[in-house]
Amino acid sequence: MEEIKIGYYEIDKIQPSQFYISKDKLESVLEWFNAKDLSNFEPVPLKRLNGEVIYTDGHTRAIAAYMNGLKAIPFYWDEDDLDWTAYECCVRACKEQNIVSIRDLINRIVPKEQYEAMWYAWCDELHAALQEERWGQ
Repeated sequence: MEEIKIGYYEIDKIQPSQFYISKDKLESVLEWFNAKDLSNFEPVPLKRLNGEVIYTDGHTRAIAAYMNGLKAIPFYWDEDDLDWTAYECCVRACKEQNIVSIRDLINRIVPKEQYEAMWYAWCDELHAALQEERWGQ
């Protein structure tokens, strides 16, 4: 198995791929987060998609880092075989809502129930539409 190479990437230069943050999840991250000691910080996965760097996961950790004044966060390049068409749709939707950096999610931290109702429902609709488009089902 190939070793994952970890580095640091500037927070302001990463495009989000989701447009809500779960308040409950964020509170959980903030319990262990320490800006002076990132040994507990699991690096966030990033991907170059259509020429820009996006989060494929780790938005909550990234906003915790941003809220604590970090300018760069630990990351690794995501090599997983994900649904990149879905990610393109997510990034486009973020940009349509003026979400171009993790700082733009600071006013989109919502309670768990609201997060699940709004974000998960949006994702479910997206995946259903993509499935229908791909397979005509």
